Amino acid sequence: MPLAQLISPAQLHARQAQPNLVILDCRFALDDPAYGLRSYQQEHITGAQFADLERDLSALVIKGQTGRHPLPEPAKLIAQLRAWGIDQHSDIVIYDDGPGAFAARAWWLLAWLGKRDGVMLLDGGLNAWRVAGLPLSSTTTTATLGNFNGQADAQILLTAGQLQQRLGEPQLCLLDARALPRFRGEVEPLDPVAGHIPGAQCAVFTDNLDASGRFLPAAQLQQRFAALLGERPSSSLAVYCGSGVTACHNLFALCLAGYPLAPLYAGSWSEWITDPLRPVALGD
Repeated sequence: MPLAQLISPAQLHARQAQPNLVILDCRFALDDPAYGLRSYQQEHITGAQFADLERDLSALVIKGQTGRHPLPEPAKLIAQLRAWGIDQHSDIVIYDDGPGAFAARAWWLLAWLGKRDGVMLLDGGLNAWRVAGLPLSSTTTTATLGNFNGQADAQILLTAGQLQQRLGEPQLCLLDARALPRFRGEVEPLDPVAGHIPGAQCAVFTDNLDASGRFLPAAQLQQRFAALLGERPSSSLAVYCGSGVTACHNLFALCLAGYPLAPLYAGSWSEWITDPLRPVALGD
């Protein structure tokens, strides 16, 4: 079974009564952290439970040491997954408003803990669900405690130190998921230092989507990433973004395109710049 799987609104609607199905609503807004829960309480896909990026899918920020969304402690995340009713063999559908970045963070965290089958992103997110005219609910869902048990996989992570040691490698293909003006250092709305990690290439995560907000076909995604890789092997890939969230969108798209799961520099730019001795690049 492929690691990255999409499900359409119609397919999800047909499976909503499935007994082992868990639906997670991951809506969030960086400029309004309360937006996700507020929106969930107003309306959501029937049966969905709310997963908050900062409360559930991240650890507390340590100023001057971590990025803006450090990875949660594995034991705490496992306990939360069980609270959502997730078992070893649950099918899980994850959505956000549409682009999929916050949903992809949850997908990656599950893969990090070893849950690599039966996890699907709702293609087009809640926007596509609404366009399809499918029903929504304001009822909060409660779940029976699940039995999921996982273990964090260090092989799909890069630390800042590990990445810094690799910066001189000509084979490294480091993809930055942020928008081009942020990559170039022309603007920086979220972090105190602008620019990018030297040697990185800009691979804006929204370019994985079509005009309707759905993922491009696998063949088009493969062409996109093949152009960025050039002659380098797929094993040379590594990804980051501003805080380890939108980079997961690129990882999901890479897997859709048939590439293996590449390592994530989870601390990303917001952690990189906490050490003034780490190099910074501007421009292309």
